Amino acid sequence: MIAITLPIFLVVGLGFGVTRAGLFSVPDMRIFGRFVISIALPALLFNAIAKRDVAEVFDPVFMGIYAGVSLCALAIAYVWFCHVRGMPLERAGICMMGVACSNSGYMSFPILLLAFPDLAAKVLAMCLLVENLLMIPTVLVLIALGRGRGAGMIWGIARDLLRRPLILALIAGLVWSVFKLPIPAVLGQGLGMISTAAVALALFVVGGSLAGVSLRGNLGLASQISVGKLVLHPLLALGVLAVAGAGLSPELQACLLIACAVPMLGVYPIFAQEQGMEGLASLALLMTTAMSFFTLSLALVFLM
Repeated sequence: MIAITLPIFLVVGLGFGVTRAGLFSVPDMRIFGRFVISIALPALLFNAIAKRDVAEVFDPVFMGIYAGVSLCALAIAYVWFCHVRGMPLERAGICMMGVACSNSGYMSFPILLLAFPDLAAKVLAMCLLVENLLMIPTVLVLIALGRGRGAGMIWGIARDLLRRPLILALIAGLVWSVFKLPIPAVLGQGLGMISTAAVALALFVVGGSLAGVSLRGNLGLASQISVGKLVLHPLLALGVLAVAGAGLSPELQACLLIACAVPMLGVYPIFAQEQGMEGLASLALLMTTAMSFFTLSLALVFLM
């Protein structure tokens, strides 16, 4: 367990330490992060999908359970933040995103690469599809409805999501896989070289980005978001897997639990900016990432 979690958080800590020391700046992390999300991870995804048969990459049972668990977490967060705490929908939507949307590219994939290397790329592709085509759009639509925006805003959300390099890489990989197109050796080697940068740099960016986080914010609300992400989301996954997980191998069940147990998506504070909640989102992201060392270690002990 230590062999899996400690290297992950050492790299995160390295990013945090060198950024705090001034060797890099927080704006540098945004540039590195753009490289990871726009080039390195898309190259990795394309390679993972294009070289396999579609049936080997996508498991409808896994995707259905992951989507169902995440939607349940979203629904519970909606009831809590909107009806119990009485927050308006556009502000509650940011809190709901923190509870139900995982950081698969920057956190889940590196852990899976160490714990289940043969399944890591496949699980990443499935999780990114659920997150980018279902979870994030659903939350953004709820926020738009809370602000009184109509169908034009919803169409804009869909258009922006379909322009993301990760989605384009997934689509391209599917086309290559379905039509069994060959990948030229030179292109394959180049994509492989770029892909190797994804894991370490992604973790480094997580740490470096947290170095600029202010500790000012609503600590109580940030704590509720953190507990929702690190406790509620994986517990729901455990419950659903106990009832409906028979169609998944034990390894895929473990991968699904890890995917639900990681912190929220790394660009969470960016989504929160429009609502003026970036301070809260940054604080929740910092708390969740720090606490996840212990919760993920506990999850891995349970799984192994």
